[in-house]
Amino acid sequence: MHEMSLIESVIELVEEERRKQPFSRVRLIRLAVGELGCVEPEALRFCFDAIAHGTIADGALLEIEIVAGEGWCPGCRQTVSLAERFAECPLCANAMVQISAGQDLRLAELEVE
Repeated sequence: MHEMSLIESVIELVEEERRKQPFSRVRLIRLAVGELGCVEPEALRFCFDAIAHGTIADGALLEIEIVAGEGWCPGCRQTVSLAERFAECPLCANAMVQISAGQDLRLAELEVE
């Protein structure tokens, strides 16, 4: 389950941020998760509860925002919505659509005290 290592990395980012600007408590962690990124939001939540225990993020609320998939089609020269990786262009059926959004995971917001 790679979600566990992803959450460990998120906690490391939070700890790194605490070293830059000291805070005593994390209230909220908001992640932006691409729908094409092969990450299960429910698995992230499950892992967060286990990994955050005993860390600066213990007791923090985890919010997950899903980022829609998009791609650039060189055939019709349009940005199109994608529901899955390697999908054809919904406008012209070109198979060479290049994913431009929706495959990453990023720390979007951190609310601290």
